[in-house]
Amino acid sequence: MAREGLEVADVLRHFGPAFRDQHGASLSAARRRAMLAIENCRTAALGGHVEQCGECGHRRVSFNSCRNRNCPKCQGLARAQWLRDRQAELLDVPYFHVVFTVPAQIEVIAFQNQTVVYDILFRAASETLRTIAADPKHLGAEIGFLGVLHTWGQNLLHHPHIHFLVPGGGLAPDGQSWIACQPGFFLPVRVLSRMFRGLFLHYLEKAFASGALNFFSAHRHLHEPAAFRRYLAPSWKAEWVIYAKRPFAGPAQVLDYVGRYTHRVAISNNRLVSMDSGKVRFRWKDYRNGNGQKTMALEASEFIRRFLIHVLPDGFHRIRYFGFLGNCHRKQKLARCRELLGMTPAGSKADPPADYRDRLKALTGQSLRECPHCHTGTMLVIDCITRPKICQPVPDTS
Repeated sequence: MAREGLEVADVLRHFGPAFRDQHGASLSAARRRAMLAIENCRTAALGGHVEQCGECGHRRVSFNSCRNRNCPKCQGLARAQWLRDRQAELLDVPYFHVVFTVPAQIEVIAFQNQTVVYDILFRAASETLRTIAADPKHLGAEIGFLGVLHTWGQNLLHHPHIHFLVPGGGLAPDGQSWIACQPGFFLPVRVLSRMFRGLFLHYLEKAFASGALNFFSAHRHLHEPAAFRRYLAPSWKAEWVIYAKRPFAGPAQVLDYVGRYTHRVAISNNRLVSMDSGKVRFRWKDYRNGNGQKTMALEASEFIRRFLIHVLPDGFHRIRYFGFLGNCHRKQKLARCRELLGMTPAGSKADPPADYRDRLKALTGQSLRECPHCHTGTMLVIDCITRPKICQPVPDTS
């Protein structure tokens, strides 16, 4: 199928081989796989099929997707399915969007210790929300919420932060009532900030003491305990930024909004402007200067480097659930919440269709079977395009 506009895949296909030659030794397996997957996505390298309209005879070639979670083109169906699953879990209460960020000194440590520090970020932030919410001086309830890790800013630089979506209230300690937040107010941001800072730095120091942290290049000296303590000293005194946005208007707005955050990658194809003279230009929003729309030009190798910063380690879960939305007891506690709020019990979920085209139709209303030419006929598969066989090198066993 014809493509319109510049894509991240085009940048990687054109400049990726040279980037791998130059930086191959330092590339993790996950980043190398992400590059190759995006380069091959929806090309003959992954195979595909030929379709023909049963009415007008129009033909279309469709190549297979890579399904890599870092691919800008492969998140639509996953996002739609995730939103459908979450729709049944929405409660008839206000929802709040709370963002936890870390200071610049911590971003450096997180960059060199992604799995350890991102886990600490989830742990400290979620524990802060649950602890403050459970305090009778604030809410006195067990809350339930989900968090989505983002590691980028609009300029593609490293900026780890978590977006939390939190219902405005929770279960009473005895489980016999629903305790609602004050109208338009969730929890005090300054109290959240202070506790988050203390918990995060406590867990970070424990990780350092256990030898779980590594430091490289200009920060190699942080292996020394005294140097590490000196480095963290300003973070103990700084005010850590936690941002609580205004509550949403209703459940429909919640789903629309959170869908923008859950299955995003560092940059979408529609932000790319051009690729010429060895540079990649893209649009970005400057939040520090009135949210103005600007254009940034980067050397292609620097663009790829920044993009790959945000490829998470293998097996890392960037969407997590806490409190009464925790996976082990979500069904029972959500049913109790619905009962206390006087909501209709959630119906049983039907199994999704096996064929991806049927799933897309059921989830989004978009049909891949309808002929794009006559809009009346059905596209039928008439031939398959097999993936080319790649000869694997024979290992030297001598």
